[in-house]
Amino acid sequence: MTAPLVGPYATPRRAQRTARRRDRRVYLRSHPVLFALLAATRRRPVVRIGRTVLVHGTEAYREVLTRVPLDRTAAGTTGGAAARLTDGGLLFDQDGAGHRAARRALSAELGSGAVARLRPLWQGVLDERLAVLDQAGPTRDGRPRDGRATVGLPTVDPPTVDLVELARELAGVTTAVLTACAADPLVLARAAADAAAATARDHLPGPRRPGGAGAAARAAAGLTALLPDSLDAMLAVAAVNTTVAALPRAAAWCADAGLWAGLTPATAPALAAELLRLTAPSPVLPRVAAADATVAGCPVARGDRLILVARHAARAQDDTPADPAAATQAVFGAGPHACPGAGLARAQLADLLLALAPYRPVVVRARVDRRSALPGYAELRVRAGLPAGAGPRSGPARPSGSGLPSGNGLPSGPARPAGTDAP
Repeated sequence: MTAPLVGPYATPRRAQRTARRRDRRVYLRSHPVLFALLAATRRRPVVRIGRTVLVHGTEAYREVLTRVPLDRTAAGTTGGAAARLTDGGLLFDQDGAGHRAARRALSAELGSGAVARLRPLWQGVLDERLAVLDQAGPTRDGRPRDGRATVGLPTVDPPTVDLVELARELAGVTTAVLTACAADPLVLARAAADAAAATARDHLPGPRRPGGAGAAARAAAGLTALLPDSLDAMLAVAAVNTTVAALPRAAAWCADAGLWAGLTPATAPALAAELLRLTAPSPVLPRVAAADATVAGCPVARGDRLILVARHAARAQDDTPADPAAATQAVFGAGPHACPGAGLARAQLADLLLALAPYRPVVVRARVDRRSALPGYAELRVRAGLPAGAGPRSGPARPSGSGLPSGNGLPSGPARPAGTDAP
């Protein structure tokens, strides 16, 4: 069941069901076997299948991340993939004092200062790429989109924007700055996506493809060759893939549920956090127990594989609204395993929603990506959805401190990291 959004986002349940149904197709078409299994077992907080333990419940999920010792370099985990495909020493495969020090450093790098530093870059991308939606004119069937007369004007398809490609460029631009990478941002983003897709089967239950290890190693080498420091490889993978998965899905949900009208700079951050909870861009966290433990009454032995279903842990808030903050945070982990880039992700999504809101976009084409590491779209095209006679768009104001004009004022182009050869 999809819980009704309240306040300025209150919309009919039918619209919310439409949004939920489209987003669910992303999971079922990208990883059909895995998510069918998770859906079949979700009513129980913990389910054991052989040496694999599926963790669905909110409290059980948090218990694993805060109390159960985890093996950071085990096969089939994020840290294990990082250790095998790079030189090691990353945040994902560290432990003890080294891990805590790396987390503190990365948290500082991705904190509020990073948002202030990177916001002009991603807002530049948004302004430049969404400008095409301002091109008014009649639709193919001759109806006006902005109230102007259409006599004598040719009938053309309304302009559209692929939000997947936009998110890829936005992710590439910001990741290039975070990693001091001089490569074209789109080249960097595609390399990070290829590396993640090639190693995804190490993270998920199921058979391994022949030659998969070699393909993963080559993809990782291609990514690290672009970076000044190979230790930034997993940061690039995480930043790019979560952004490309999250932003288009959240925008599609917003369009299907009819949430554009209530969106303002004051309400956008809360809506961004809620949409990330509903869509759970990183829905599954694969881990391995490093010691014997008990989770929600289920014995866990050292070496057992733990599949933490962040999607279900976050969605439990739908039925039991006891701790909204914990539910919102669940998609980013918990305790010492919480994602340090959560604030940056929420800020990027809030700004994307604010940039789209004046156009009231509607989805005209959605194609699921069947090879990506995270459930997402290969293409998500939207067009402006304002009714005829709506007049000019003024748009919500920019968040303070962005350094860019409010509304739809367009700069000459997005700022680029120094040394890039992007157009």
